[in-house]
Amino acid sequence: MKLLNIALDGPAAAGKSTIAKLVAGELSMIYVDTGAMYRAITYKYLQQNKIEDFNQLIDTTELSLTYDEIKGQRVILDNQDVTDYLRENNVTSHVSYVASKEPVRTFAVKKQQELAAKKGIVMDGRDIGTVVLPNADLKVYMIASVEERALRRQKDNEQRGIESNLEQLKKEIADRDHYDMNREISPLMKADDAITVDTTGKSIETVTAEILSLVKSLD
Repeated sequence: MKLLNIALDGPAAAGKSTIAKLVAGELSMIYVDTGAMYRAITYKYLQQNKIEDFNQLIDTTELSLTYDEIKGQRVILDNQDVTDYLRENNVTSHVSYVASKEPVRTFAVKKQQELAAKKGIVMDGRDIGTVVLPNADLKVYMIASVEERALRRQKDNEQRGIESNLEQLKKEIADRDHYDMNREISPLMKADDAITVDTTGKSIETVTAEILSLVKSLD
């Protein structure tokens, strides 16, 4: 199969990361979790007591992705593996704000485009098909109901040992949708040529097969 770039976009907890990993694995391609980049910068922002000079924050930031055969993608921030801290509630509640800042966005998008330059990438995020990879070979916009996304986030938190309240998660997800869709820089939106895949009520295997079928249709 020829080398492709596949863009998966959509709101929080729509299943993008899980499906992107599986699709990349099935196609022997590289998976890039762009959300982890923004989470890493958010983690640094919090560690530096919410510094508001984002140009300074980015100017002192070194960020890279590495791959472990057992653990998968690892995020290296300023020579430290911060992967295991990126799903903490405090990071989650601040990531949309940090990711909306122009210096942060410019920094991350440049790195993402560099990773995709040689093709053979499955990349998920919120502006992949519209900003990062506007010429991607396949663009998928994944959606799911707020309730289902909240249940997924709660289950994920439980597996990580993080306490969470379902109603609070619903509110946080709905609020984040509104914020992401209305921010000035790279808002969450469906690319004109993206294919919508609703994951509500579907198994991971079903959604993965659906997207692999879309890839096959490109031949």
